[in-house]
Amino acid sequence: MIRIKRIYEKYSGQDGVRVLVDRLWPRGIRRENAKVDYWMKDLAPSDQLRQWFGHDPGKWPEFQRRYRMELETAPAHWTELLRLAEKKDITLLFGAKNQRHNNAVALAEFLQQRRQYP
Repeated sequence: MIRIKRIYEKYSGQDGVRVLVDRLWPRGIRRENAKVDYWMKDLAPSDQLRQWFGHDPGKWPEFQRRYRMELETAPAHWTELLRLAEKKDITLLFGAKNQRHNNAVALAEFLQQRRQYP
């Protein structure tokens, strides 16, 4: 199962493997307290795409399209995460305030579409 959670939310044993998918470390979170198993910054959108998007809901469909294109050009980064999700529950962690329009949501949808089992 792939879950999504804001890194500022309380840790839960239900989280499984916790994977931070932001390029930048979230402000105000100490690394030793974050309970992050993996920090996969290469899965984050490019700086250019991230800055263009700015978490503007009006740009969400275009952001998703552009982000998918970026992901498709680097399958080595996301296939590793997909293999992990086939074996264990994972939680994609993000730092954005907008919980509906962020790269973790887009990445989870992308991964769900590529899963080899229901």
